[in-house]
Amino acid sequence: MMKALYSGVSGMRTHQIKMDVIGNNIANVNTYGYKTQRATFRDIYYQQIKNPSAGGADRGGTNAGQVGYGVQIGSVDTIHAITGYTPTNKPTDVYINGEGFFVVEASTGERLYTRLGALGFDSSGNMVDVNGSRVYGWNTTPPAIPDASKPIEAIKLPDPGTDYKFNNITINPDGTITALHSYIGTTTPAPDDKIVTLGQVAVANIQNQDALVMEGNSYYRASPNTGNITYEVPGSKGSGTGSLVAGALEMSNVDLANEFSDMIITQRGFQANTKIISVVDQMLEELVNLKR
Repeated sequence: MMKALYSGVSGMRTHQIKMDVIGNNIANVNTYGYKTQRATFRDIYYQQIKNPSAGGADRGGTNAGQVGYGVQIGSVDTIHAITGYTPTNKPTDVYINGEGFFVVEASTGERLYTRLGALGFDSSGNMVDVNGSRVYGWNTTPPAIPDASKPIEAIKLPDPGTDYKFNNITINPDGTITALHSYIGTTTPAPDDKIVTLGQVAVANIQNQDALVMEGNSYYRASPNTGNITYEVPGSKGSGTGSLVAGALEMSNVDLANEFSDMIITQRGFQANTKIISVVDQMLEELVNLKR
């Protein structure tokens, strides 16, 4: 009888954690780049009250008798399914049309990964995301497949000179950052404007993205189980990464219909476990009253 009480408590606890996961998913239904999570359950421990035995010449075999002790959280998984994008009409917003993550440097110097491509430039020419973290890539055009001789670095645009400036900065499908180089000096006549390449955004190809650790602020951190991480030209052949779409951001992949149905099932599971506790309490009360 006490086993049932403990099982009911474990059931309430695990259903509460699952409801927390569902609540966080629904809260982030409109968060750009958010990846939905799910909680799974597993049973815990069994007391064997009857041992199994093999059949003999004069009798048949018997099966084990076991009583369980409840449930616990098996895992909380992040579902990295790729979803569509929302047009923003901002040329430095970019969406990865396939696998891969943008690479940024946090204020602590740690390298982090994100699907949120809300990028821009600060007053010093550094390419940054919405949190002010510097974006990584190459400041010169890399080979088709970057190698160890061409490591990624924080992207920084040249400081504009006194006689020219950069207009119409564009991020192309392969991550190259191009701009219109316009002369504004006193040269007469001024040279013709021209398109120049200022750098290139890198995309990380992560062997086991399910092992990434969520850091908040749309960031992920590598863990010992993420495996090999390579830095690729977006959409290049053999890279395993998608090309970039400018003027768009990735939508959250939360499925509201699925979350609402899970919410109802979880609520009923929690309710059923509270019923176990109340029934066991009544049984204990009856047992105590036997002496009266």
